[in-house]
Amino acid sequence: MKPVAVILGVGASNGLGAALARRFARGDMEVVVSGRSSEKLELIVDEVSAVGGKIVPCTADATKAEDMDALFDFSARQGDIGAVVYNVGNNAIIPFDELSAEQFETFWRVCCFGGFHTAKAALPHLKKGDGGSLLFTGASASIRGRRNFAHFASAKAALRNLAQALAREYGPEGVHVGHVVIDGVINGEMAGSRFKEYLDALGENGSLEPDDIAEAYWQLHCQPKSAWTHEIDIRPYKEQW
Repeated sequence: MKPVAVILGVGASNGLGAALARRFARGDMEVVVSGRSSEKLELIVDEVSAVGGKIVPCTADATKAEDMDALFDFSARQGDIGAVVYNVGNNAIIPFDELSAEQFETFWRVCCFGGFHTAKAALPHLKKGDGGSLLFTGASASIRGRRNFAHFASAKAALRNLAQALAREYGPEGVHVGHVVIDGVINGEMAGSRFKEYLDALGENGSLEPDDIAEAYWQLHCQPKSAWTHEIDIRPYKEQW
């Protein structure tokens, strides 16, 4: 049986989650794609299956512990889990004066609390095998807060610190925990639907291509145990940082 890669946060075909599914499938792994929209998952399954990849869907909400337990029980039945990517997230421009407590909590639940549930459910399976990798999607907000993004920055910073703590605790047990800081706009459905004018203004190679980002995740997953990287940052060459 092929090793299994579990990709959480899979939506549109031109998004990062779908790109990760395609890349890990090309790496000769069976892929379990998870998200809240069964229709979007089925589109990715059809796309990857059409080129010979082995992939199955599992609808789940990462903010619910019972959903994560069910997802990883299902994934373990497909084979030994060798990679897990927590790519669940959301974002919005909200001035702090307009930010409600409910909105603040919702962003924390999606961007951080879901990562906690994922780790709790995934790590027992990863420890059973040869360790594998547990990778988290971060953002520039993981390391700095900007105006109108207090909700997003606080949640992403919390996820980053969770990943660091897990790396220090489970690295010695053979689990490669990594955090990927995505510093820039991803050229996918979310940015295209919300910030199209800004995306267009960036011009050629001014935004991050999902398939190129996914390649970095794959290389992180493939690192030998003698030379692990915990955190990488990725940005277009035009990005000011």
